[in-house]
Amino acid sequence: MLLIFSTLIGFKLGLIDRQLTKEKYLHFFFAGMPVTTFQNYCDQFSEKIIPKMLRKEAYEKMKWHQQAGHEVVLVSASAENWLKPWCVSQDINCLASKLEIIQGNISGNLIGKNCHGDEKVSRILQEYNLDNYKEIYAYGDSSGDKPMLAIANQAFYQKFN
Repeated sequence: MLLIFSTLIGFKLGLIDRQLTKEKYLHFFFAGMPVTTFQNYCDQFSEKIIPKMLRKEAYEKMKWHQQAGHEVVLVSASAENWLKPWCVSQDINCLASKLEIIQGNISGNLIGKNCHGDEKVSRILQEYNLDNYKEIYAYGDSSGDKPMLAIANQAFYQKFN
């Protein structure tokens, strides 16, 4: 726990970057765990916890976009493993941080960059040609969402209306 605490302090002081901090936490909690076990936990989290975490107005706005025929994409720094099952159940796409798996076990490392800040924009641009969309709505609630909000026609920060 001392390693984790010192990593958090280093991050808060700006001495350790976000990616390294995330990987240290992933190592501490999940390194060596069989991916099947990890995915079972993620599936349970997706089914039981995510619905309780959602803000009602955010969920309603997502449903409004779907009913309007808009393509909906969740872009998050969280691990794809626990977000994607929920996204699939809601018929939305998911762009998120990817965990490295070595010989069937979680390594504790990320594949590529943490999907945060400018990396959110990179992931969006890798998957979508924004010129194909008349309107681009984006919703965010943290400073890591601001680069993504900047590429939208309609950007909403910490509100979903």
